[in-house]
Amino acid sequence: MEHGKHTEPGRQDWTDEHVTRWLTVLPDLDPDIEGAVTRIKKITWHLRRIREISLADYSLERHEFDTLHRLAARAGRATPSELAADLDLAPASVTGRLDALERRGFVRRTPSTTDRRRVDVELTDTGRSTWLSAMDVVGHEEYRILGVLSKDERRALSDMLRRVAVAAEGYDDAS
Repeated sequence: MEHGKHTEPGRQDWTDEHVTRWLTVLPDLDPDIEGAVTRIKKITWHLRRIREISLADYSLERHEFDTLHRLAARAGRATPSELAADLDLAPASVTGRLDALERRGFVRRTPSTTDRRRVDVELTDTGRSTWLSAMDVVGHEEYRILGVLSKDERRALSDMLRRVAVAAEGYDDAS
């Protein structure tokens, strides 16, 4: 489907039946909240499934992809401690990941040019290519499913989801 091409406004999805079913059990249920939360879960599940298929196609484990992704986000170069912080992992866990990625030719460790006690991790051309290929599959699906909305609708959706995410993050921070 092309970007901006709309689906039929009255078309029902799986969640509509789900909400209708639950309203008979819980008459005070807010159908808009239940519908929004259920749709977010369904879309998240769908994109996760697409990502897992993509990773399998490129013989990547999720933790390998996540490590390559974080390294790419740092312009392809980082220290192991930066990656550990980005991945919210213990440094020893990152060392094991980097060992495996280096054996596959996806990263290389080089002595730091600024501190001889430090090692830098670099994304290789093979690592970048594999990461980008796996990313493309998910990216195309994201564009496909959000392409039913106009640019203004996507912006409005993003803005509304940001407000919801900020509320969720506030709860996490208060816990």
